[in-house]
Amino acid sequence: MRMLGALSNKLRDAMDKLTGKGNIDKAAIDDLTRDIQRAMLSADVDVALVLELTERIRKRASGELPPGLTRKEHIVKVVYEELTDIMGKAKSIIELKPKKILLCGLYGSGKTSTAAKLARFYQKKGLKPFLICCDTVRPAAYEQLEQLAKKIDVPFYGEKGEKDPSRVLKNALKKAGGDVIIVDSSGRNALDSGLIDEIKDINKILGADERILVIPSDIGQAAKQQATAFHEALGISDVIVTKLDATAKGGGALTACYLTGARVKFIGVGETPEDLQQYDPEKFVSRLIGFADLETLLEKARSVVDEKSAKNIMKGDFTMDDFLMQLESINKMGSMSQILDMAGLGKTVAKKGNVNEQEAKMKKWKFAIQSMTRAERSDPEMINSSRVRRIAAGSGLKESDVRELLANYSKIKKMMKQFSPGKMKRGGFGALFKQFGM
Repeated sequence: MRMLGALSNKLRDAMDKLTGKGNIDKAAIDDLTRDIQRAMLSADVDVALVLELTERIRKRASGELPPGLTRKEHIVKVVYEELTDIMGKAKSIIELKPKKILLCGLYGSGKTSTAAKLARFYQKKGLKPFLICCDTVRPAAYEQLEQLAKKIDVPFYGEKGEKDPSRVLKNALKKAGGDVIIVDSSGRNALDSGLIDEIKDINKILGADERILVIPSDIGQAAKQQATAFHEALGISDVIVTKLDATAKGGGALTACYLTGARVKFIGVGETPEDLQQYDPEKFVSRLIGFADLETLLEKARSVVDEKSAKNIMKGDFTMDDFLMQLESINKMGSMSQILDMAGLGKTVAKKGNVNEQEAKMKKWKFAIQSMTRAERSDPEMINSSRVRRIAAGSGLKESDVRELLANYSKIKKMMKQFSPGKMKRGGFGALFKQFGM
């Protein structure tokens, strides 16, 4: 599911409806503000905030035109600026230096998986993270964080069966050798005196530079009460909002944090360790209303793409091994919907209804390539009918799936030889995805 898909679709529909009109009068502006109200309320945004937002949009949209802008351009700019304002205005500054981070939150917030995602974020920035499990309440917390730490190759410390988180932390700090120490604390069903005392004790021992509250976006505007309570009790410095890929209430959670003055530092947009993004309200709103966020897309690509195989593919001189590496790189970047969304193509492609189909095909292709011999991957032209049957049997696919892979491999190879950098620039991402029937 694309991040805040329902809210995004409704806001984009409202903007498309406006820009499709020949004459922009008071009635058109009133229609726009009503559509925005419905969209924001459906995302569980505070009613008073929605009314305040749309009133500001109505007044500014009807006001004097800035030099050089048409009325439509002015209104689009106003909507963008006002949405950015209630989503948090400016992004938080992330200092890439040694630090100690304490994560806290209630059950179901995704705190433990967020600890690993945060470690991965700093790891990609060149720092050495160290994960500590001080969640001595939830039975599977130790195993979960240990497995995630192994997956991203980050040092981990915990004491299975130990009930005293303060003791665990003291022992961990004697062995911690990383630049960024990340502590996963215990959660509860509610913020009670026991949880407050426990986290205060941990914070005193750790001397945390950052005390981050992890909030799931599916609680909507209830995030306001939770953020306020944690801040008053523990002096929260920042917030991470998780599960934005899986709920329609994310807008409510983000705007609720804005109302409390809490800074949203990161957002969780998926289940893998790569799915944590620095929260930038300007980029977020751009994607929300259909503008491309190419900077984030390129940053994700740079962090996962194998440069050698990418260069071979751009020249049209690549093997099945290169092709497989690029398929795996795309998978690491997130779902196809997320990638298209960042390219500003999400809604356009989604209307064709074949995004999930293409994603499923790419998974099949990966299995087929892995069932090929080294010689076949180096020279796919040698693959005849009998080899197709063997590859299909080895990968659990139909022969037609293998033939489709070979046909697309040849098609892409031919396409990339014809696609000069200039054509790519003029055609943009739309021209590229068009080659894939999207």
